[in-house]
Formats: sequence, structure tokens, C-alpha cells
Amino acid sequence: MRFGIKTAPQHTGWDEMAAVWRAADAIELFDSAWNFDHFYPIFSDSDGPCFEGWTMLAALATQTNRIRIGCQVSGMVYRHPAVLANMAASIDVISGGRLDVGLGAGWNEQECAAYGIDLPPLKERFDRFDEGVEAIVGLLSNTHTTLEGRYVKLTDARCEPKPVQRPHPPIVIGGKGRTRTLRTAARFAQQWNTVPSSMDEWRELRAVLDQHCADLGRDPSEVESSVNVRFDRTNGVNAMVDAVGAYGEAGVELVIIALLQPFDADDVEVVAKALEQLT
Repeated sequence: MRFGIKTAPQHTGWDEMAAVWRAADAIELFDSAWNFDHFYPIFSDSDGPCFEGWTMLAALATQTNRIRIGCQVSGMVYRHPAVLANMAASIDVISGGRLDVGLGAGWNEQECAAYGIDLPPLKERFDRFDEGVEAIVGLLSNTHTTLEGRYVKLTDARCEPKPVQRPHPPIVIGGKGRTRTLRTAARFAQQWNTVPSSMDEWRELRAVLDQHCADLGRDPSEVESSVNVRFDRTNGVNAMVDAVGAYGEAGVELVIIALLQPFDADDVEVVAKALEQLT
């Protein structure tokens, strides 16, 4: 089992975020660091500050040297897939080949309404998502990509420079949707991420993903599982350690510890020391 951290870039400042990522980069226990892709704070005061995820990710790549980095996960509705592919390629180069490309269909009605971003009904949204992921993988992998989708059309399209990681940086699909999201993960992803409500739900979702892999003729072991577990410094480390241990026993390969605001770089060492007992 491997470990990462996540810092949602809301209700915080740049210095605090960068300090936490530098602290995680210095502790070998941590495999990866993640932010998110929203324009408004979520599940909190939406009037507060919120940094744009991908530009911040590029900046954080220059603050770190070892740790893998990613956006968990990027809403496909926010950017044309070809634009997102070029952004991902650039950040993979900037980071020296440390990017994981987190992708989701998108869901935030408030942001989309405020910015005039189209948020289609679910079926169309996931049709667009499937075509978008296919386009991104093609652009990151191939010299030229042509895609005659219903929503995404590429004609002899280029994405240069190519990412450092070949054939492309790992694709991380986030979500719980049994019919569409997990099938897209089985088709394209190297990692599937979720925030399950219970261990039983995680086991059920993983079984659905494995069946999608079998239906597509893909080895399920090619898609690793990651989950998020919160660390709340006011409650101590015991609940976090118990949850992480249970996921490890269930077969989760990567547990990402979501730190809460206000961010404090000292929390990174506290979490690391607590998790060392599980390694």
C-alpha cells in the first residue's frame, strides 16, 4: 500500500499550499500529492477563495522534486479535451514525468451556471466524457490523432511536446458510477479513485470495475484502486489509521490523506509517523 496527500486549493493561500507539498516531497512515505479542479469552494462557503487547479499544479511541480502530482479530478466540461491534453503534456514535462492525469465527467451546477459553461444531461455528459478521454489519450500518445466523435472531432491533430511518460501519463478516472464511470475506467484508466461511503460500498464498486475489465478483455490488475481518507487534526490520528488499515486489508493500493484547512506543513509529519505503523 502506498500513500499520498491531498490539499483542496480553497480557503487557503499559496504559501500554505506550497509548504505542505514541499513537506510531503521530503518524506519518502508519500507517493503523490493532489489538488482539485473547481473554480468555487465546494462543500463550504462558496464565496471564499479558490485557486485554479491546473495552473497551481504547474507551479507546485516546480516546488517539488520527487513526489507524483495530480488533479483529483479534472471536470471534462471545463475545457476542450485537446486543450486539456496540451496542458497535461506541458505539466508532465515541467515535472520531469511525475504527472497523473485525473479525469471526471464534471458535476458542479453552481460553477457552470455562474460561468456559462454547458453542463449537459447525464447521458450526454458521459458520452462527451468517453470521447474526451479517448481524445486525450490519443493526443498524449500519438504523433497525429483523428477522432470522428459526435462531440469531439480531431483532424490529424498534434500535441507537442509530448509528455515525458510514454505512451502517456497514467490516467486516473474518479467516480462511483457503475454503468458509465467504471466502464470508462476499465477502458482507459491506470488508476480508479473514489471516496466510498463504506468498506462494503468500495468492495461492491471494485467488483463492478473488475467485471467491466473482464467484459473488455482487460486484466483488472492493470487498474489500481485509490481512496481518500480525511485527517482532522482535532480528532487525532486513530480514526485515520483504522480506516487506512482496513482499506489496505481490502486490497486498496493507494490511500490519499485529505488534509483540512487551515493547512499546516507540520501535519504532514504527524500523518507520516502515524501511517508508518502500517508499512
